[in-house]
Parts: sequence; structure tokens; C-alpha cells
Amino acid sequence: ANLYCEVPISFTTATLGGEVIIPTLEGKAQLKVPAGTQGATMFKLKGKGMPQLNRNIAGDLLVRVLVEVPTKLDGEQRRKLEEFAASMGEDNSPIHKSFFEKAREFFS
Repeated sequence: ANLYCEVPISFTTATLGGEVIIPTLEGKAQLKVPAGTQGATMFKLKGKGMPQLNRNIAGDLLVRVLVEVPTKLDGEQRRKLEEFAASMGEDNSPIHKSFFEKAREFFS
């Protein structure tokens, strides 16, 4: 009864948060994407899946977001992104950080 779909979202929506329109069996639904959403994050839209026979309930719609990374940047966009990257350092990479923390624990 559960349905699955993948929806592309922009880099800026994943970073800053926003709303995305999701197609459902009943039309369209809005999904609130929180700031800092990582790629492949799964969201659940309760009751938006397949209706179940002889029951008044429906399954859920499970939505996996795919973060789209820009492929073409002009000079100014590239410069600003490089400045942003330099200001961030590696302190704000939760997936990368958790991998190394797990590796450190494993070898301790």
C-alpha cells in the first residue's frame, strides 16, 4: 500500500529549506523541506499511498529527495561559491564527520 517516489530538489532548497510540490494519486501535495536536508533523505506523506481494498485507509507516500548540484556556473557564481566553501571549512559536513568518528571508534 505504500508508494515510493524520488523528487529532485535544488541545492539552495536543500540548504536553505523551502517547499516542493509532490505528485500524488489525488493530485498535488506540498512537502516542507527543512534547511540542511541531505541528499537521499526520505520523507513520509501519511495516507497519500494506495487505498487498501475494503478499508477506509491508504498507505503512505515515501518521498526520497535528490539534491541537484549546479553543473554550469558563471565566473561570479563560482567565485561566490569558492568564498562560501573557504568560510565553511570542514566543520559543517555531518556525513563526512560521522564517518570519521565511526572509523576512529572502530580502530580504538
